Amino acid sequence: MLNRRLFLTFVGSFAGAVALLPDQTFAAEDDDEFEAGARTFIEHLADDALVSLTQSGLETDQRRERFRQLMHQYFAFNVIAKWVLGRYWRRASDPQRKEYLALFEKLMVITYADRFEKYAGEKLKIQKTEVRAEKDALVHSVLQRPDGQKAVAVVWRVRPKDDSYKVVDVMVEGLSMGITQQKEFSSVIRQHDNKVEGLLDELRKRVKVDT
Repeated sequence: MLNRRLFLTFVGSFAGAVALLPDQTFAAEDDDEFEAGARTFIEHLADDALVSLTQSGLETDQRRERFRQLMHQYFAFNVIAKWVLGRYWRRASDPQRKEYLALFEKLMVITYADRFEKYAGEKLKIQKTEVRAEKDALVHSVLQRPDGQKAVAVVWRVRPKDDSYKVVDVMVEGLSMGITQQKEFSSVIRQHDNKVEGLLDELRKRVKVDT
């Protein structure tokens, strides 16, 4: 139900955190309920994003705040942010970690929220849901595009969290785009003598330019 470009940027920014979430197991008899809950969760995500972020007349600050709320509601944001930073998270000091989380959140909001201002009528259709490794549900979907354009395959990896669910990974046409973000951040850090401060400086610049 989202414009392809908007949808991909929305989900691609938060992908790739499955390895860091605590393991949970489910009995076989719970699979049907688990699958149904995960499917409904993704349907609500798409519906909420469309209704909340594409409303006409929204001011920039309003749309950004709504995006921030949706991001934290549906995605395991802190875990994903740490995963994107990779091994450098362990090297960062507590003040650096705190600033990184704040900068990463702000960067995601100002980069992607405004793109929901345009909507071209694409629709997200859920195809099937399956339980994997007794702890994750994969929600298979396609992004249906107008004018006969090829549909885009999107698979959501969902895991129970705090009596609800969280998106912990997204694969678009088989690619987890969170890995791309991780590689970019790692490259920036390496260019600054493997110092996290180099990435923080780059994020400060990006946030300042985009605000």
